[in-house]
Amino acid sequence: MAVSDRDKWNRIYRNGARNIPAAARVLADFEYLLPVTGRALDLACGAGGNALLLAQHGLQTWAWDIADAALEQLQALVSDNELGIAVQRRDVVRLPPDPASFDVIVVSRFLERGLIPAIIQALRNNGLIFYQTFITEKAPDCGPRNPDYLLHANELLVLFKSLHIIYYREEGTLGDSARGFRNEAMLIAQKR
Repeated sequence: MAVSDRDKWNRIYRNGARNIPAAARVLADFEYLLPVTGRALDLACGAGGNALLLAQHGLQTWAWDIADAALEQLQALVSDNELGIAVQRRDVVRLPPDPASFDVIVVSRFLERGLIPAIIQALRNNGLIFYQTFITEKAPDCGPRNPDYLLHANELLVLFKSLHIIYYREEGTLGDSARGFRNEAMLIAQKR
């Protein structure tokens, strides 16, 4: 019997540590680029590190994921810290965000290439995408092994070519791989 994505991620979150999740580096390092007000989405949020940062920044924040276990952890943090985050179990592949519905969308460690056009459409004018996920040129024991979930060299630049690129970083295994930002690519882009 095949394990569904929802079952797989519920198992991972039920067996994982229950620490306060950190925001993705692409968001944490560039929080200063966020608007003062607006609507933000942490898409495929996991335990919600990005959503917590977005809400603490003062944005109306939504957090969507397919895993109930992850959302239960996030909801507990939201309640304990009295944050206004709308936490929702949602299969974003089957039910992507509506067009022009968010000023900020954050995606970290999730890759569904067919969803990218809907993410771009979901951004309002001047909206920002913060994206960070694994690349093919990475340490073998880091992140997913399935090539469907790994970005090729400069692929984020291609996937978001209709947007204005603000920032892009991808180091792969170049040079001293013990230093720098490795195993993932990050992009910030704006819809104009």
